[in-house]
Amino acid sequence: MAPINITEMNSVQLHQSRMAMLSESIKSIAFKKQQITKEFEKGDEVEVASQELGFIGSYYAATIICSTGDDYYRIKYKTLLTDDESEPLEDVFSAAEIRPVPPNQDETMSENGFRLYDMVDVFANDGWWFGFISAKVGDEYYVYFPTTGDNIAYPPHVLRFHQEWSYGKWIFLPRQGKIFNLY
Repeated sequence: MAPINITEMNSVQLHQSRMAMLSESIKSIAFKKQQITKEFEKGDEVEVASQELGFIGSYYAATIICSTGDDYYRIKYKTLLTDDESEPLEDVFSAAEIRPVPPNQDETMSENGFRLYDMVDVFANDGWWFGFISAKVGDEYYVYFPTTGDNIAYPPHVLRFHQEWSYGKWIFLPRQGKIFNLY
C-alpha cells in the first residue's frame, strides 16, 4: 500500500475550502441589490444586473433611454436583441439593478495577470458573468460560476477583474490567490 501524501491531501482540502468560501461570497454579492448612489441621465452607458434565475451574477451593457420615475429607468441593451432579432431589446429596471460601466482595465490586467481564486468577470453569452479563477491549464483560465455551478475554460482576453460599485465609486475586490507559477 502506498503512503498517503499529507501535503497533497491538505492542498486539495484547502482548495475545496477556498472554493466553497469564494462561492458563498460571490453568491452574496450577486444576489444583493446595489445601493442607489447615482442618478442616471439619458445616454449614460451602464451595465444592468440580471436577477433572473440562471442569469444571476451577469451584467449586460446598455444605454439609459429615460427615467420612468421612482428610481426606475428604461434601458436599451447593446448586446441583447428582441425575439425577432430585429432591434436591441429595451426594458425597465430599478436603479438598484443598474451601475455605471466599470473603468477599462487593460493596464492593470497586463501588469498583474490573473491568479488562482481571483474574482473576475467573463464576457460570454452577450454579457459579463461573475466568477472566480479555479485553475489554469495552458493559456486558459478555468472560471467557476457559483450561481450556475459551471466551471469553464476561457482565454485571458475575455476576462476582467471584478469590481463592485459601492458608495459612488468602483472597488476592486481583494486578490485571493497565488501566482500560478508558484504552486
